[in-house]
Amino acid sequence: MALEFMDRISRFIPTIRGPATPLSLREKMYWTAGILGIYFLLYNTYAIGINQQAITQPLLQLVSIIFAARIGSVITVGIGPIVLSSIVLQLIAGSGIIKMDMNDTAQRARFQTLQKLAAIVIAVVESAIFVVTGYVPVASSAVVGLVVLQLAIGAIMIIYLDEMMTKYGITSGINVFIAAGVSYAIVAGTFGILIPEAIAAVQAGGASAIPNAMLAFGPLFFAILVFLVSIYAYEMKIELPLSFEQLRGVGGRLPIPFLYVSVLPVILASSLELSATVWLRFLANVKGSLAGLAKFFALYQPVGTTGGGTTLQLNGGIAYLISPTFPLPYSANYGGIGGYSTYFTYLATHTTQLFLPWGGFVLVPEWVHVIVYTVVLVILCIVFGKFWVEMTGQNPKSISEQLGDMGWQIPGFRRDPRIVEGILNKYIPTITVLGSIFVGLLAALATLTGAVGTGMGILLTVGIIYMLYQQLEQDRLYETYPILEKIAK
Repeated sequence: MALEFMDRISRFIPTIRGPATPLSLREKMYWTAGILGIYFLLYNTYAIGINQQAITQPLLQLVSIIFAARIGSVITVGIGPIVLSSIVLQLIAGSGIIKMDMNDTAQRARFQTLQKLAAIVIAVVESAIFVVTGYVPVASSAVVGLVVLQLAIGAIMIIYLDEMMTKYGITSGINVFIAAGVSYAIVAGTFGILIPEAIAAVQAGGASAIPNAMLAFGPLFFAILVFLVSIYAYEMKIELPLSFEQLRGVGGRLPIPFLYVSVLPVILASSLELSATVWLRFLANVKGSLAGLAKFFALYQPVGTTGGGTTLQLNGGIAYLISPTFPLPYSANYGGIGGYSTYFTYLATHTTQLFLPWGGFVLVPEWVHVIVYTVVLVILCIVFGKFWVEMTGQNPKSISEQLGDMGWQIPGFRRDPRIVEGILNKYIPTITVLGSIFVGLLAALATLTGAVGTGMGILLTVGIIYMLYQQLEQDRLYETYPILEKIAK
C-alpha cells in the first residue's frame, strides 16, 4: 500500500513549520525551556470535573511516569498516543503492508503525517477510555463528556509540543517530557513523602526510631543505585579501529556501546504493557458467553465508587500478571503498603485470582506475578530492541554501507561493505540482545524495589540525559567546525 493518499489529507492536518534558518545551541535551549514551561503548566492543571481524592492506584502512578503524564491533569494521556502510533505503524511498515523508502523526503513526510494523524485519533480514543472505564475518576456522570474533551485537547497539545520540540528544541519532546516528569516525581516524592516519613519515624521515638528513619529513604537509595548502575552500563562499549582510505594516517574508532539501542526497548515494551491494561479495561463490562474469556485476560474488581460510577481495579488475569501492578513500599499514610518489611511479606504470601474458562478461578501467588512480569518485560525488550535496530538503520548492513560511503574501512581488510558487515555481525546482534536483556532486568528490579520516581522512570531518564549530552556535544562541535556537519550529511 502506497501513501500518496496522504497528500490530500495532509492539507487538513496542522503542521508546525521548522525554523527558516538553523538555530544556534543557545536558541534551542531557550525554545526547550519555553516548551517545558508549557508542559509543566499543563502537568499541574487538573481537568475540570476530576475527583482528585480517588486517584490512588500505584499502577496509575507508573502510567504517569512512562507516559510523561499526570493522571487527572489535562495531559492525563501524555505521550501514549505518540508512542503507540509509532509502534503500530513501524510494525505495519516492517511487515511490508506499507511500501515506502524512508530515504525519500516525500515518502518520509507522508509517513510522518500518517503517524501524526494516527496519534491524534488514538489520543481521542484513549481519552474516552481513561474516563469511561474509570481510570480517571470523575466527580459525577454529568461531566464525563467535558472531561473527555479536556483530556483529548491536552493529548493533542502534547503531540504538537513534541513536534515543536523536535524542530526547535535540543531533542525530541518525548525524551524531554519523560525526563522532566521523572525529575519532578523524584523531587516531589523525596520532599513530600520520604522526608516527612523519616521525621515521623524519629518523632515516634523508641529504639527503632533511627533504623525506621533510614529505611524511609530506601526508595531514594534504590533510585540512586539504579542511576549509578545505568551510568556505568552506558560507559561500557566495544571500539573497532577505523582508517580513512583517502588520507593515510588518519584513523578513528567505531564505538558499539553495551546499551546499543539505549532505553528505547524499555520505553516501547512498557508502553505496550501499560496501554494493554488501559485498552483491556473494556473487558470489565463484557457479559454473557464471553465473560469468562474476558476475565481470563483481565479481571477487574470494584474498589469503591465515585460520582461517575464504580471504580474498578485490575486484580487478576493475564493482563495483571504481565503488568507492574505492585504496591508501593511507603508508609500507609502516603498511599503505600507500610514499609519494606510489609512489602516483601506481601510479595511472598499474597495471592491473586486467575480465571480459567475451563476450570474456574485458581489462586496464583504474587511471586509468580513477579516472575511473569519480569520475563515478559525482558522478552518484549529483546523483540523491540532487534526491531528498532532494523527499522532505524543501525543493523550491520546499514552501518557497513554508511562507513563505506564515507570512506572508512577496518584496517587489515579490503574496503568491501560485505567484509565490514561480517565483522559487525559478530558484535551488533549479540550486544543488542544483551543490552535489551540488561535494561529489561534493571527496569524490573527497580520497579520491584519501589524506587522513588519509579525505577523504570529513572532508567529512562538516565538514558535520555546520556543521549541529550551526546546531542549537545555534537551540536557544539558542529558550531565550532561547520564543515563537519556537511561531511556528516
